Amino acid sequence: MIDVSSDKQVDNDNARRILLAGPRSFCAGVERAIEIVERALEMRGAPIYVRKQIVHNISVVEDLAARGAVFVEELDEVPDGATVVFSAHGVSPAVREDAKRRRLDVIDGTCPLVSKVHAKARRFADRGDTVVLVGHAGHEEVEGTLGEAPESMVLIETAEDVEKLSPPDGGQVSYLTQTTLAVDETTEVLGTLRERFPLLHEPSSEDICYATTNRQHALNAIVEESDLVLVVGSANSSNSVRLVELSRRQGTPAQLIDLAAEIQPEWLEGVRTVGITAGASAPPALVDEVVAALAELGAVEVEERRVADETMHFELPSAVRDATGAPTSDRKS
Repeated sequence: MIDVSSDKQVDNDNARRILLAGPRSFCAGVERAIEIVERALEMRGAPIYVRKQIVHNISVVEDLAARGAVFVEELDEVPDGATVVFSAHGVSPAVREDAKRRRLDVIDGTCPLVSKVHAKARRFADRGDTVVLVGHAGHEEVEGTLGEAPESMVLIETAEDVEKLSPPDGGQVSYLTQTTLAVDETTEVLGTLRERFPLLHEPSSEDICYATTNRQHALNAIVEESDLVLVVGSANSSNSVRLVELSRRQGTPAQLIDLAAEIQPEWLEGVRTVGITAGASAPPALVDEVVAALAELGAVEVEERRVADETMHFELPSAVRDATGAPTSDRKS
């Protein structure tokens, strides 16, 4: 873990400044999903099949694959009766039915906050609403949520999409959001939705998850002082990509990297202050490696800006809990 205590700071006018956004890296849902696969491997042995990437991070996937996890796109790649873990992004009821038909031994790694959105989708659809889902087409979380009530749900991505909506006359309209969206952009879309449908039924609680919101607020605390922002995360990680976009919208160049080795020397030309953050599915150790790589290029001063302390904890499924109900391991972010 990076030491940002004052006695470690470099007294050098020429030192490059590093601003660490906090919180960063793993959230509770990601920790839970990874530990589910780890425990399944320990308790049942390899191979353990995982539908899709357990979380959207290439380093995490490669590490688990090296230990015996087999990642598949669809259940038809899983032998009948084998153990399969559903990813943190959730699945549709059709996928669950397919697993049941195939007599697969399912361990559900769906983030509990995603499961809450699924429950809202079912509840809103059951009362006859047209349910608007704000999200990104093709994302696994969106596909799973839409599958809860395909006849009643419609996906929108932008404010312009709101104008194309044509719910039944007199029908109630409600909305839900993907958990990993940019807060500022979603606010614009929802504003347009409220203008178009004054009687819009809103969920009682925010769907964008606490970890996504915290990481965006943490970035806001460093972005104006940064000449460059490095976001550690994979290209298919929605919350990581949103951090890059947020920085760029505020006028600060940003780059998404999986590993420290991807840093390009030309990015650092004329850069005195580097802001660093990481998406919720990126391991903390990767941030440490980025800081170390920058330190190899010259003296650095490291400062952390922490806007929130995260204490959220999600219980493991019973299938991978030991007899004592031991909590998940302590992966600090």
